[in-house]
Amino acid sequence: MVEPGGLLGVAVVALGMVLTPGPNMVYLVSRSITQGRRAGMISLGGVALGFLAYLLAANLGLSVLFVAVPELYAAVKLAGAAYLAHLAWNALRPGGLSVFTPRDVPHDSPRRLFTMGLMTNLLNPKIAIMYLSLIPQFVDLDRGHVLLQGLVLGAVQIVVSVAVNLGIVLAAGTIAVFLARRPSWLKAQRYLMGTVLGGLAVSLALDSPNAAHAAPR
Repeated sequence: MVEPGGLLGVAVVALGMVLTPGPNMVYLVSRSITQGRRAGMISLGGVALGFLAYLLAANLGLSVLFVAVPELYAAVKLAGAAYLAHLAWNALRPGGLSVFTPRDVPHDSPRRLFTMGLMTNLLNPKIAIMYLSLIPQFVDLDRGHVLLQGLVLGAVQIVVSVAVNLGIVLAAGTIAVFLARRPSWLKAQRYLMGTVLGGLAVSLALDSPNAAHAAPR
């Protein structure tokens, strides 16, 4: 049904995307550090549901709607850019904290953790655009069942992303301890993460609606 080369190609691209710092990684790491691995895994469940929602919506036409109605894409895009800018400011502002800095915060309920994980993922319109521009490249029309092929290829992306994010959740505590013993490293990590998030926010805000037609960067 789906060629092995197509499955491998999607897996490689998905791996590159999930290893690039972004809102999902920031939220999962910060929640795992402040509230523990269980909270991180519950949050990851919300992120996974967000991937599934985008997968189904993209294959059923939401990505096409983004292309047909640029204003809708722009609204979602700007919301995501604002969220990234907020995370960047929290990291770069004087007295800001790294996501790996242990701190006491009110513990959120499992429902809120799950919901925040879901919303963090849904506020990233690049996921929908990825499904529009990436998946079709690996769909073989001669094999038929185009919708099913799209769902299978999207499922590969979800499996890779969830597996890597789970590893991040489980390792967050160890990384936090390592950085806590090296204050200069912790400060460097905070500035690096803030700069990356700020750059992503600017890139997303300046990206034109026509990006829906381009391959993901």
